[in-house]
Amino acid sequence: MQLFTIGLNHTSAPIAIREGVAFAAERLQEALIEFTRKQPVREAAILSTCNRTEIYCASGEPGAAIEWLADYHRVQPQELQSYTYTLEAPQAVRHAFRVASGLDSMVLGEPQILGQMKDAVRSAEAAGTLGTTLNRLFQRSFAVAKEVRTHTPIGANVVSMAAASVKLAQRIFPSLAEQKVLFIGAGEMIELAATHFAAQHPRVIAFANRTVERAEHLAPRFNGRALALRDLPEYLHEYDVVVSCTASSLPILGKGTVERTIRTRRHRPMFMVDLAVPRDIEPEVGQMDDVFLYSIDDLAELVKEGMDSRQSAVAQAEAIIETQVGSFLHWMKSRDNVPLIRTLRESAESARRAEMERALKMLSRGDDPKGVLEALSHGLTNKLMHGPTQALNQSEQGEPGNEELKSLLARLYHLDRR
Repeated sequence: MQLFTIGLNHTSAPIAIREGVAFAAERLQEALIEFTRKQPVREAAILSTCNRTEIYCASGEPGAAIEWLADYHRVQPQELQSYTYTLEAPQAVRHAFRVASGLDSMVLGEPQILGQMKDAVRSAEAAGTLGTTLNRLFQRSFAVAKEVRTHTPIGANVVSMAAASVKLAQRIFPSLAEQKVLFIGAGEMIELAATHFAAQHPRVIAFANRTVERAEHLAPRFNGRALALRDLPEYLHEYDVVVSCTASSLPILGKGTVERTIRTRRHRPMFMVDLAVPRDIEPEVGQMDDVFLYSIDDLAELVKEGMDSRQSAVAQAEAIIETQVGSFLHWMKSRDNVPLIRTLRESAESARRAEMERALKMLSRGDDPKGVLEALSHGLTNKLMHGPTQALNQSEQGEPGNEELKSLLARLYHLDRR
């Protein structure tokens, strides 16, 4: 069975390309169903995060998968050609293990990717595209990630995007305790960012979300207030720090809105972090005076500063992964034998049924049970031994393969131990 992964990530493509092929979480199941309907693929899963979009398949053609990805997002395949990578087993297996372990992340050792991979598995399962091979691949990936984190310091002193956002804000504002912070969105990344900013005890914390109930659920945990996203232009000027991460396919904040906000603030500076892919804040906002806008790619250099202490753990983690790759490939190879094993067992079962029917007829005639059992055992032995005995008889002495056949049969029936 062919196992492959196609995709692009923060090392192969800039954010402008990545956001063009990102999948909204609520449309992932629909996309998987469409993909498997249009492609000769039995199993598929899509992992789509801020830093990567990857399609994992257990069959099919990588080139066709890339064409579908481009067609689905209405971009030309040649636009993606130089940014995408194609990995087949064992590279695809190794890649999945490295991604789950945080070795392929922008922030080495970050744990968020593990939860995102589990979400991808749940979506594939709900869409009916998660088969035996991919399920095994992802479950083994999760087990490898746990082993890596348990036996290496890869997760020590993790510098996340959220922590990097705080560090950047502190370069603009000497004390965050005097600032008002607004979070747009209510997902996992916003929750993580709020945790880091709350540790600096800002003057005000607020959460704005399209669904106000989700903001109201999150706000009390940080002694914050909940706001409706539709009212954003009215209260945006009150906040000094804005951190946005939603699943919106269109920008939440445009240049015009921010220009009016800056005028209302009398040109007091604003610090803005856009953690979303596609972007929540129009890139042109970053060209404005008095606005300090940072995207995920802008944070890349800063997060590297905290990686030195974790580099020593990479060799250990890679060794663990390499061992597990070998184990998984062995399992995949054994899966190739399943049809042959099934046929072999069906053949043996057919012989058993035939001899049982003959024995039952003999018993119904009143034949001696001991003789019936003797005939049953001889009949089974003869039928099961017919194939290998015939192969040996038909193989001529000195013929190429004769010795291999004899050795194989001796090993199969453990004759070498007698």
